[in-house]
Amino acid sequence: MDIRRLVFHDSVTATSADAAQDSRLQRLLVVLGIVVLAFNLRPAASSVGPLLEEIRAGVPLGSTEAGILTTLPVICFAVVGGAAPRLASWIGLHRVALIGLLLLTGCLWARGHVHQGWLFLVLSFTALAGAATANVLMPSLVKLHFPARVGQVTAVYTTSMAVGLTASSALSVPIASGSGDQVDYTRGLVAWSVTAGIAVLPWIGLIRHDLHEGRRTRSLGVGAIARTRLGWAMAGAFGLQSLQAYAIFGWFAQMCRDAGYSAEASGILLGVVTGASIPLSLLIPILAGRMRDQRWLLTALIACYPVGYLGFLADPRPLGWLWALAIGCGTSTFPLVLTMIGLRARTPEGTAALSGFTQSTGYLMAAAGPFGVGALHAATGTWTPSVLLLLGLCVPLYLCGLYATGDRYVEDELAG
Repeated sequence: MDIRRLVFHDSVTATSADAAQDSRLQRLLVVLGIVVLAFNLRPAASSVGPLLEEIRAGVPLGSTEAGILTTLPVICFAVVGGAAPRLASWIGLHRVALIGLLLLTGCLWARGHVHQGWLFLVLSFTALAGAATANVLMPSLVKLHFPARVGQVTAVYTTSMAVGLTASSALSVPIASGSGDQVDYTRGLVAWSVTAGIAVLPWIGLIRHDLHEGRRTRSLGVGAIARTRLGWAMAGAFGLQSLQAYAIFGWFAQMCRDAGYSAEASGILLGVVTGASIPLSLLIPILAGRMRDQRWLLTALIACYPVGYLGFLADPRPLGWLWALAIGCGTSTFPLVLTMIGLRARTPEGTAALSGFTQSTGYLMAAAGPFGVGALHAATGTWTPSVLLLLGLCVPLYLCGLYATGDRYVEDELAG
């Protein structure tokens, strides 16, 4: 994939009247802005898991508060995400992205310096709210600026998202440790406020060219999407995949520590999970964008989950890296579902509404995942029931995905 073509050639060849007609500088800023924004959408959540024991001891947090902390990402994305399309129709996509990044930067820095459990949770929620607003609008930004290249640009931003996720999962403990043996969780958390602050810069330039400046745009409400089968299939696929992902991001490092791995090795294994999605995040959206029917791709990805889960239960050591790799391939269903949001709508407004409904409703479904997995472990004293639960939930994930990956558009279902 040639990024230069996205910047220096016309960004649109589609027929949509709503497509952005950007100058080269604007396209450069959009591509750069999308890449750095995507990089920072996950560290607020994924940097917590590897440092959870140190955070619990240092803030401090009780067991209930720790469970809430691991569930906060999905709760926040569900509560805040549904409002993002309407907010963007009032003040503009670029302004909402900038506001989200500013919230993310400030609260990531602040939460690393507090020592009250309730305040740590509030700052975490607010940081995640900033990420959630931008997260929901990413498919709409792609559809608006690059409607003829949804697969290619989605590949760019999902890869950047995977890199950010992997970096924060694998590097938070080494950053927190520094050159000594003492783990200072503050360093490991605050480091990601720096990358978020850097991501603010291109969006400052983009708000001057906000395409909806000074006027309200027409907005297709998320309530309309709720009347479609495709909307619910997308929400189910997104929600059940997010449940898998956030349960793994929140607890896999702890599972590895309980299996006998060190804190640093556990963080690296979580990094293997997230790192597996980097090449797949680049490949899958491009493949999906070239297909009319993506069901075989869905099947191949979801089949990786049983391999990883059953392998980890049977023999977590020394083959933990192999099972982590398989689970990581399974979580790469996520970039496929994100690509489907752009491919299953004909217009930027339809994409924004479908994204808002898919992500807000999906995250509501996913909210029980991290908390439920942790609660089941606390009740049984073993991770086996939790892992088997995740394995069983792959079945409805696959069924929802089969409908969502069929050749159809949400506007057609609304019209019908």
